[in-house]
Amino acid sequence: MSSLPVPSHFNSETVKDVWKVSYETLATSGKAWAIEHQITASSTDTNKIGLVLVDVQNTFCVPEFELYVGGRSGTGAVDDNRRLCEFIYRNLAKITQIIPTMDTHQAMQIFHSIFFVNEYGEHPPPFTLITSDDIAEGKWRFNEALTSHIDEDAQKVNAHLAHYTGQLSGSGKYDLTIWPYHAMLGSIGHALVPAVEEAIFFHTITRNSQPDIQIKGQHPLTENYSVLGPEVGTDASRKTLVGKNDALLKKLFEFDAIIIAGQAKSHCVAWTVADLLESINQVDPEIAGKVYLLEDCSSPVVIPGVIDYTDDAEAAYQRFQEAGMHLLKSTEPLENWPGM
Repeated sequence: MSSLPVPSHFNSETVKDVWKVSYETLATSGKAWAIEHQITASSTDTNKIGLVLVDVQNTFCVPEFELYVGGRSGTGAVDDNRRLCEFIYRNLAKITQIIPTMDTHQAMQIFHSIFFVNEYGEHPPPFTLITSDDIAEGKWRFNEALTSHIDEDAQKVNAHLAHYTGQLSGSGKYDLTIWPYHAMLGSIGHALVPAVEEAIFFHTITRNSQPDIQIKGQHPLTENYSVLGPEVGTDASRKTLVGKNDALLKKLFEFDAIIIAGQAKSHCVAWTVADLLESINQVDPEIAGKVYLLEDCSSPVVIPGVIDYTDDAEAAYQRFQEAGMHLLKSTEPLENWPGM
């Protein structure tokens, strides 16, 4: 089947905004759309395509929200989501299932300011990088006022901080970053971007396909950029904090093609793809050829004058391509993609 038209309810000008999705109206129009364009149920697909949408949430994608991913252009996530919505609508009949991931946090977590204090009782400001040397020298330590909420004594948490930052530096990962409070559970920022949520719901109705929403990032003692596993999976005593997401890995391996997009290209997308590639290489490196990265539907973290992870993102995508994954633009027809 060739590409479908984009339905009239989609308004590209509102991708940057927060608004209420009209589910009942969409349900009616979605059923009619499926009949008009002869779109069958996803259960009939012989070529099963999974679309992984990494953290397409207001907190990352709407200007003025907590951790907006603007990229170097300043309009990164908004432009990405406009193209992403159009991609979903054009390929409704081909996408078997959509798998959105959702960063999910509360205030008292290892990457938020309140978790740390210095000798003066001050908290680190957003975008502070905390290294293993900082912990060893006592520049930052655990905020003991949180002890009852973390359910660990302060001595153990400080030992964990030494272990955690050491593990990050030893594995070549980013240093521990203090992020602005973001993706807060129950907040507007935590929700999916309405325009993308609308597209996902329309896909659900037209294809009788339930999205598989994956929640990540809730453990207070580790970051979870990747939906497939944490930054550091153990504490100082080697007790497991968060394990690998084996159920999702199993599901992804069952698709004939895996398409990945979302935010941020330099962090949660790159780390998810890196974890996927590691698992692929343990099974069969040839499987990398069925992974497709929509490079025009993801942007890196860039805070002008503070941090710029564009080069890191591009280097990661180059590694993925060299491993056999495909870098493609959302505007290219699926039937022209290699291996499709």
